[in-house]
Amino acid sequence: MPWVEPLERRPRHLSGGERGDGPRLVFLLVALVVVAVGALAVQRVLPEASASPDVPENLPDPASGFTTPGLLTFRGSPSRSYYGEGPIPQNPKVVWTYPGDSERMCAESEVPRGEHAGEFFWCGSGWTGQPAVFERDGRTWVVFGAYDKKVHFVDWETGEDIIPPYETGDIIKGSVTIDPDGYPIVYSGSRDNFVHMIAIDGPEPRPLWKLPADAVTPVKWNDDWDGSPLVMGDYLYEGGENSQFHIVKLNRSYDENDAVQVAPELVYNTPGWDAGLLEELAKIDPERTDDVSIENSVAYHDGVIYFANSGGLVQGWDVSGLGQEGASPPGRVFRFWNGDDIDASVVIDEEGMLYVASQVERDSPRAEEVGQLIKLDPSKPDDPLVWSVHDSRGFWATPALHDDLVIAPSDDGTTYGVDRATGEVRWTTVLPGPTWSSPVVVDDVWIQGDCAGGIHAFDVSDTTVKPPEMWNVQVVGCVESTPAVWNGRLFVGTRGGRFVAIGD
Repeated sequence: MPWVEPLERRPRHLSGGERGDGPRLVFLLVALVVVAVGALAVQRVLPEASASPDVPENLPDPASGFTTPGLLTFRGSPSRSYYGEGPIPQNPKVVWTYPGDSERMCAESEVPRGEHAGEFFWCGSGWTGQPAVFERDGRTWVVFGAYDKKVHFVDWETGEDIIPPYETGDIIKGSVTIDPDGYPIVYSGSRDNFVHMIAIDGPEPRPLWKLPADAVTPVKWNDDWDGSPLVMGDYLYEGGENSQFHIVKLNRSYDENDAVQVAPELVYNTPGWDAGLLEELAKIDPERTDDVSIENSVAYHDGVIYFANSGGLVQGWDVSGLGQEGASPPGRVFRFWNGDDIDASVVIDEEGMLYVASQVERDSPRAEEVGQLIKLDPSKPDDPLVWSVHDSRGFWATPALHDDLVIAPSDDGTTYGVDRATGEVRWTTVLPGPTWSSPVVVDDVWIQGDCAGGIHAFDVSDTTVKPPEMWNVQVVGCVESTPAVWNGRLFVGTRGGRFVAIGD
């Protein structure tokens, strides 16, 4: 298969994220461009990581299964339930702002169709946009993609560039992933049609390889990549807005000059939709049957990859046989249709239960019946629904798990504190919406961004009561991205065009 940039690109269609950007235009001003290339051949091959994705189901800290210390991917672990390391700032203030002076991270990008079609000036970072924070060569790196079409690599202490930014061909909406096995590689999707693999072992970032959305067929919806790639063993797992699920064997190594390289192979892909889903969607809205993109970050538990799509289909695919001679290829072992658009990532607890939050996009009787925040038991595939919570606006944020509680901010600013076992709503609190920033919980403190530029800290040490606010810091622009917490500091970008570090 020729891994080269295609001469022509299919027209983009409006993504689920862009459908909701209309209300955001109050907070921002955002367009399209070109790309970078690169593919390297394998030379001296070092002993590779385990070929099978045999990692703990949940990672309580970055040392469990990942050899690189840090918050390495969206929500930090294969179960999408690790939030970073404290301490939490006690007397917080903005320590530094990136970029410096009066600069902003902005670019033009196109919304090609729909109610808000046109070119817009996008600024800062948005959904999901969580930065990665990690230790490398005695230094702490903060790495994030932004709406200026670049991946940035900055110093934890000073906010200065460690190496120059890496330019992609369009804006970056999702969260980057850092190689968990110590290879100096950053993995990032973009709206430019590619998942990029970028080497950070030199004075400048270096393109290694990129996966195009049209490398597979059939495809639906568009060519954006919003999900944060999941890397385990020597495999990369990723869902795309082409509506396909992809598995790439990375074949990471170093050449004779100790420069990192990859020789990737797309070893498996499958449509994220099926005939039954398309049939049900046609009953609701025949004009939107192709709207089945995968915009969330895939999750993993006990040999199974879980993800959902914009058609409301939650799936589990058994990947336990990868890399094992004579083993069965990946196969679907779980299917549940909730009836409406799911962009939030599936979150998995220590028992393998799934927590799924969906939007309200379609006039769907199935979604009205099932609810917008649900707990599923995949060990009971014929009747997996454990409980549900209904919300008239639905959810873009990925829920957080904290002790016996689920914390889930809805689109309109209402956050629910839900009993994990029963689904009882214990408390609610309201912040300026829309709230797309996913909640982060570290050291019994819940961190939440709002769309009026507030970053709040709440005490959730007692999960049975409405959490009291400890502090809030005001920044410029809607906080749509998910914060990262690491070693006494909090890092997040805003739709105001800036990226901030908050600490004591």
